[in-house]
Amino acid sequence: MKVLFATYPTAFHTPGGGEIQLLAYRKYLADPGIEVTLFDPWRPEFLGHDLVHYFSCVGGSYPFCAFVKRLGLKLVVSSSLWITPETRKDYPEGEIRRQLSLADRIVTNSDAETETLAEVFGLPREKFATVLNGVDPSFFAPTDPALFRSEFGVDGPFLLNVANLEPRKNQLRLAEAIAGLPGTRLVLIGAVRDPDYAKAVLAAGGKSLSHLGTLAHDSRPLRSAYAAARLFVLPSLLETPGLAALEAAAQGAPLLVTEVGSTRDYFGAAATYVDPHSTASIRAGIEAALASPARGSFRPLVWPEAIAPLSAIYRGALEQGR
Repeated sequence: MKVLFATYPTAFHTPGGGEIQLLAYRKYLADPGIEVTLFDPWRPEFLGHDLVHYFSCVGGSYPFCAFVKRLGLKLVVSSSLWITPETRKDYPEGEIRRQLSLADRIVTNSDAETETLAEVFGLPREKFATVLNGVDPSFFAPTDPALFRSEFGVDGPFLLNVANLEPRKNQLRLAEAIAGLPGTRLVLIGAVRDPDYAKAVLAAGGKSLSHLGTLAHDSRPLRSAYAAARLFVLPSLLETPGLAALEAAAQGAPLLVTEVGSTRDYFGAAATYVDPHSTASIRAGIEAALASPARGSFRPLVWPEAIAPLSAIYRGALEQGR
């Protein structure tokens, strides 16, 4: 079986969780009967494949997926999307419904994501399949916190946020929250997706905030940053559930995460949850987590374990309609 991986054209300009997921699927799909290639717009070679796996429901994805179906190919879509009946008005609902309706199978990151998407878009649940997110096995390797501290000159306790700077990741409210907590330092690691938003974040954080730019995803300094953090904070407007939080958990960092999305499905009692729309909730959550970090029995899956169902999903999609 030959499978073509594709996503929207600008995705890898500032890679995030969806792009890490795509590459991890390709790297760890240990099935000798499945050959995965990445879509090349200069040499698309659609008809040399049996199935296309499209990652994302970003606006503009529908025409690509519709073209795939017109060619007679099977289509799998990874949604990585959290829409509820209350928030559906904030999305291009019609376009997303058309895209998901085209798919032979829809891969979600949790059963909760399946339930919400099936409800909002009126799609049959048998169209969906859950594949949990995982982490690279390297994130479980013991890492010296001193490596990060010495390389970047970070002394003392700090909060860590690893995410691209953009409104969905909610760093502005996070910066405003720590401004009310004397002696609290916040370190941001990630690319700038929205320059104006990033400027507002840095201004709000002032001397309490440091933005270190990007670190290679598979680097020891990033693992060391997780190990060194007093608290990993990800109060995004939504997460499904946030790959950086899984990576931080693998390194043993206490977690504070958004309550919106599928975070509870993953972290259970092993995290502190906050309302991302409330600066006061974020501040109170940080205070509570620093006073008594939530630590449960949560252990993230490694990617080879997490994507074990993928082969059967592809084969099921190929058999559908035959």
